[in-house]
Amino acid sequence: MSDSPLAANPYEVLGVSPTASDDELKRAYRVRLRHAHPDTGGSAAEFDRVQQAWQRVGTPAARRAYDLGADTGSPGATWAQSRSGGGMRRGDTRPSAQAHGHPGGWYREQFLDLMNEWIGRGEGDVDPFDAQLVRRAPREIRHLLAAAIAEEKSATALTTLGMGFTIWHDVLAGATRDDKVDHIVLGPTGLWAVLSEDWGEPVRIKRGELIGEGLGSEERPLHQLAQRAKVVARAAKVKFSAYVIVVEDAQAPASLTELRSIRGAQGLLVQRSRLVNLIRTGLPGVGVGGTDLFEVRTRLQQTVRFV
Repeated sequence: MSDSPLAANPYEVLGVSPTASDDELKRAYRVRLRHAHPDTGGSAAEFDRVQQAWQRVGTPAARRAYDLGADTGSPGATWAQSRSGGGMRRGDTRPSAQAHGHPGGWYREQFLDLMNEWIGRGEGDVDPFDAQLVRRAPREIRHLLAAAIAEEKSATALTTLGMGFTIWHDVLAGATRDDKVDHIVLGPTGLWAVLSEDWGEPVRIKRGELIGEGLGSEERPLHQLAQRAKVVARAAKVKFSAYVIVVEDAQAPASLTELRSIRGAQGLLVQRSRLVNLIRTGLPGVGVGGTDLFEVRTRLQQTVRFV
């Protein structure tokens, strides 16, 4: 099961209420398993998802553990903030990319404000990152935490690009703190504006833009990223090479998908596992080198402000 705060819980996967009887749960599992089987029109991914859901709540002991938040199949007791960004991977002595800013910080701040308001903060001390509590929260609150975690994962991966790259996280790109670019990456392969997201559902491409069940009807991620990057580009007098949207591997139709170009910069949708390789390798004919690289870095350092 995905460790995303937006992931469906086992009861949702099986199509039953958390209060369903053990017999109702078993019948629902058999129906869902039959429909999800590849031989009956389902898919291997959905079949595996149903089986994993059953493993977590299919026996009285497993179900009791899950309901109490103690099942071993969960991502952990909480989604408390992990350290990400700067530093080297354990066992890796190579210098890391130079990183600035606090990835995921703004979304976590909003999450905590809304989560504490939803909880009510009455009696007792409640952990707002408790996995069971988060699963019950409204989707808009869970999405803030999912977006924060997505940023943190990308930040950790981008650090491994090495000392030839500089990264700025959570860059202010408008009048309010909601107007931000998740990551700006500068290196020999170019200047990249990156959006890290987790919509909890697969995304599709329509007319060069992303659509999907997890996106709002008016949501245009590529357009939004390009508009925000434009603010930074004008202030620093630089030009972006590409706009990259990063999602979990299972949410993208392919490892790398070209979207439409905007103002000469290529739009791309990439699976998270492919992100570092994409930026390290670059795009044909695109790059920043020599004096240009130093000059662009200086301009950004003097211009970038964080949310």
